[in-house]
Amino acid sequence: MRVLLIVNTTASAVTARRRVRIQRALSADHRLELAETSRRGHAARLARGAAYDGVDVVAVLAGDGTLNEAADGLTGTRTALAALPGGSTNVFARTIGISADPVEATNQLVHSLERRSFLRIGIGVANGRRFLFHLGAGFDAEVIHQVERRSTFKPYIAHPLFVFSAFNTWFRHYDRSIRFEIKADGDDLGTGAYVVVSNTSPYTYLGSRPVVVNPHAGLDRALAITMFRDLSFGALIPATASALGRAQLIQHHPRIELRSDVTRLTIAGDQQFPWQVDGDYLGLVSHLDVRYEPDALTIVLP
Repeated sequence: MRVLLIVNTTASAVTARRRVRIQRALSADHRLELAETSRRGHAARLARGAAYDGVDVVAVLAGDGTLNEAADGLTGTRTALAALPGGSTNVFARTIGISADPVEATNQLVHSLERRSFLRIGIGVANGRRFLFHLGAGFDAEVIHQVERRSTFKPYIAHPLFVFSAFNTWFRHYDRSIRFEIKADGDDLGTGAYVVVSNTSPYTYLGSRPVVVNPHAGLDRALAITMFRDLSFGALIPATASALGRAQLIQHHPRIELRSDVTRLTIAGDQQFPWQVDGDYLGLVSHLDVRYEPDALTIVLP
């Protein structure tokens, strides 16, 4: 097979030694080509060009942001996407069962290509931007924004940095008066203060523990919505504790609305709000049109 390996050399788990071992393993039985990302949006262009040129698989050694860009470039094509964990969290790779170690993940990939272990999946699209595992409107997007402002520390203390930023954002950097009007498949869900739209579960990982905000999300169905009616400690703290367990409380919390199998929704803010997809902060908007795009992307499964 023709395989393009896209590498983000600045990703936290990417080292020169690992990169050499990964290249050697992939080139043993496949025609391997190599490309490095150099700027925002570059991976999408590289992946799109590879698909146009007839490459069979695009493997991405990077974090979730670069993986998201590559998925965007491959959507609608038959070129498969393979995730190799190179970032600090690697949500999508871990969700589908890929090893957290990049070299072991490469060995999994080699065996998967031998078996032709491919799966066609659906993805989410919001205002033209695609996402593999989730979209956040409001609070978590600002948390990610604050983390990015301290990005030099991320390779060393990624998860403690996220926890610190969450508390710091809640107390100092986010306007908790922002409200959203949510409509899903024509149904008015009312007003919320924070919204997550999931294509997979878990939402993320805290260390080795999955954080589950909607247990009904999955690659075998359309999108799932988790809407917080308010951002009080009375809603966030029990919900966070539940998310780190079996998410039982989230499913019955009076201030949290869950929906699943949603194909279209709109998120309209009463003022501009931050948003993010797959952990990538995208700035401020006042309105999001979100839809589920079935049969959109081929991925390589372990």
